[in-house]
Amino acid sequence: MTAQTPIVQAKPYIPGRARSEVVRKVLLYAIMLAVAAVFFVPFLYTIVTAFKSIPDSVNVGLPHPWTTSAWHLVWTQYDFPTYIKNSLFLAAVVVSCNLFLSALGGYAFARLRFPGRELLFLLVLGTLMVPDQLRLIPIFVMIVHWGLFGSFWSYILINLASAVNLFFMRQYFLTIPRDFEEAAKLDGAGYFKTFWRVMLPLALPATAALAILQFQGVWNDFFWPLILFGQGNPDHYTIQLGLAELRFTYTTLWPEIAAGSIIAIIPVLIVFLAFQRFFVSGVVSAGVKG
Repeated sequence: MTAQTPIVQAKPYIPGRARSEVVRKVLLYAIMLAVAAVFFVPFLYTIVTAFKSIPDSVNVGLPHPWTTSAWHLVWTQYDFPTYIKNSLFLAAVVVSCNLFLSALGGYAFARLRFPGRELLFLLVLGTLMVPDQLRLIPIFVMIVHWGLFGSFWSYILINLASAVNLFFMRQYFLTIPRDFEEAAKLDGAGYFKTFWRVMLPLALPATAALAILQFQGVWNDFFWPLILFGQGNPDHYTIQLGLAELRFTYTTLWPEIAAGSIIAIIPVLIVFLAFQRFFVSGVVSAGVKG
């Protein structure tokens, strides 16, 4: 006897169902395009304004005439190259320190067993409830007493590591199987060597996501640069302070602000495009395990 092959009946084609599926997809894409337009229109208006003159900047529409004077003034008269250099330096140092310290602390809280670990971790998370405005005075007094007011090191010390980044890295390390650590221990690796050679490379998606978020945070930060550098040497201004300088008491240079804003967006866009393939996987994996 031979086994009979079961007959699989194909689902009947229903024109109405296929038509409703097409309509649903069309409506979905239309809604997505509308939402995208809502976010893109202000950016497009900023680009158009950057090529206008000051009298023409109050008009809605295309520039008449087109001019690049705002770009020239921003790059020469208001010393935006120095502002960009300062912001890049602060962002590079702060991001590097946060990547190392937050990853090291996150690994310790995720893997190491020591007395008071849970209590200490709760205290670290408790700092998230303290806003910058509340700790402004004690930090400002310490910075002045240490003689660091108006220097880049004051900003770097304030932003060496954050509880958010530490929590983020801890959550990601919890998703990595312990088999990798056990294999490293069999090879005679200590805690730090295991972290540096095994765990940190495995946490590349999380570190890439952290680098994007931290770079954006430092690049767009206005509060602490205003406190630390706003009354000091203009050579220490960041790009956000430079943009604020374009608004005077009785006038606002809208074309220059638009041109400076576009220049300020470019580095963040480059960093995001460089690490975007790791960004989603890092954020999703860090939120899987509690």
